[in-house]
Amino acid sequence: MDQVNGSVVTEFVLLGLAQSLGMQVFLFILFSLFYVGIILGNLFIVFTVIFDSHLHSPMYILLANLSLIDLGLSSTTVPRTISDIFSDCKIISFHSCMIQMFFIHVMGGVEMVLLIAMAYDRYTAICKPLHYLTIMSPKMCVLLIVAAWVIGVIHAVSQFVFVINLPFCGPNNVGSFYCDFPRVIKLACMNTYRLEFVVIANSGFISMATFFFLIMSYIFILVTVRKHSSKDLSKAFFTLSAHITVVVLFFVPCMFLYVWPFPTKSLDTFLAIVDFVVTPVLNPAIYTLRNRDMKVAMRRLTTQVVSSREMT
Repeated sequence: MDQVNGSVVTEFVLLGLAQSLGMQVFLFILFSLFYVGIILGNLFIVFTVIFDSHLHSPMYILLANLSLIDLGLSSTTVPRTISDIFSDCKIISFHSCMIQMFFIHVMGGVEMVLLIAMAYDRYTAICKPLHYLTIMSPKMCVLLIVAAWVIGVIHAVSQFVFVINLPFCGPNNVGSFYCDFPRVIKLACMNTYRLEFVVIANSGFISMATFFFLIMSYIFILVTVRKHSSKDLSKAFFTLSAHITVVVLFFVPCMFLYVWPFPTKSLDTFLAIVDFVVTPVLNPAIYTLRNRDMKVAMRRLTTQVVSSREMT
């Protein structure tokens, strides 16, 4: 790959999160616990939706796909970050860096579209309940999921094809604990102003536009419910609050990371940790605690697993 673009840089240097041994041990334990929580929490949602026939509806199918994407997005950075904590020389190869950036943006793009699909699902269920099953048919659900993956891949490829052909011949310190387009582009041995604008427009402005579109959509749903029945407003708000929380947790760090990149190294690192570590572990908790059907289904699945073990 490096022969194709004429680069002489074969590896990049990543940023360490801590220098002292005590802090390294603390971060190792913290990140490990969070990653285990991400795996267990998101897979539990996926298996609950698969094995409980009561949850075979568009809302929960989209939620299961969101859980898989959260697990995938976290897995692009967290395992390597954990393995690098105690390493004195945090090196990532050119190929690995490119692959990491590609999959970060594939997963991010898919999650963005899935959140839009989930907002559309809630709009249809709340504002057009009589037509819900017709509009959100199994075919429509599959189309939304396929569209999410197609758009995610296009989003990543549209930036990747430019970055992979950049000449890297000098500095190789990424200045972060993971590789991402804005930081790697800065290391190229050429003027990258136009390419930086492409990345900001592709990741930053799209994130910002999608965020405000989703927030306005949820406000529109609540206003529509209030017009028809003020009694149903609190119920609708309770239902949508989980979705709004997840949208804020996902998009706010993205907007800062891509629209206003590198504000300070500490803030940049904090926002990245929120996106890759905190949000994926909170999403299962948010959707589970705020959804009665999901809690009942999880208890039902847990009871079945325990009873089957006792029989064996």
